[in-house]
Amino acid sequence: MTLRHFKIFVAVCDTMNMTTAAETLFISQPAVSQAIAELENHYGVRLFERLSRKLYLTQAGRKLLGYARHMIRMNAEAENDMRALCHSETVRLGASVTVGAHVLPEAVSRFRKINPAVKMEVVEDNTAKIEDLILKDAVDLGLVEGETVSPDIVSRAFMDDELVLVCSPRHRFAACGEVDPRELGTENFIIREKGSGTRKTFEDKMAENGFPWEAAWTCNNADTIKNAVAAGLGVSVISARAVRNEVKSGLLCRRDVKGIRFRRRFKLIYHKNKYLTQAMRDFMSMLEQGPEL
Repeated sequence: MTLRHFKIFVAVCDTMNMTTAAETLFISQPAVSQAIAELENHYGVRLFERLSRKLYLTQAGRKLLGYARHMIRMNAEAENDMRALCHSETVRLGASVTVGAHVLPEAVSRFRKINPAVKMEVVEDNTAKIEDLILKDAVDLGLVEGETVSPDIVSRAFMDDELVLVCSPRHRFAACGEVDPRELGTENFIIREKGSGTRKTFEDKMAENGFPWEAAWTCNNADTIKNAVAAGLGVSVISARAVRNEVKSGLLCRRDVKGIRFRRRFKLIYHKNKYLTQAMRDFMSMLEQGPEL
């Protein structure tokens, strides 16, 4: 049985006349009679008594009428809710820690000014966790600093970034104009957890150049790293964006490492089979324009 059958049945119940119901629905009277007959044959019951050319609802007909009205109402609500999504869509974003702290707030603020009806939901974690959320369809788009590994992930770079060596103003590196990379092997590094894009960029560059290093403290957020470095507990390599204010105020010292640049690109990721709504496409386009960020 289809929704059409139930709409015809309700129209007949409302008018108790098949000809009038047909006129109300702008269909032929034989089409109405056929739909009612199909309903009765399908359920194996009489829905109407036909006495002296008048229709009377049977007990079965009254019971079906309640269901039919409910199904028609539910269908109308589904139609309205689905169409409303075109005007009040939700975009679920996942961001790795550095991007979430230093890029995403301004990006979301800028997008909301252009698309005030679109709701934004944000989850922040390391790159590996955001990739997992994308694969599970727990978020729609991801903004990450690290590399993804799944072949089902589409990755598009949208912004350049650079990691820098930072130390306390009291650290011996503070007196150096440039740090010899061989000296890094004797330092206690305060570094992000495994799965972090920041850590992966640093690890890969050090391995590429054959320089040893040792993690003394593992943190899952930049604030803890900055506080520990400022307290003289070790050094770190962290996004220049994350320490801009601390370097400017003198709380931390930024130093170049001779012959090594820790460069990377922030990436927008999504599942290759993801249906990208217009709001998602608009957000992606805004990100890739980038200068205002």
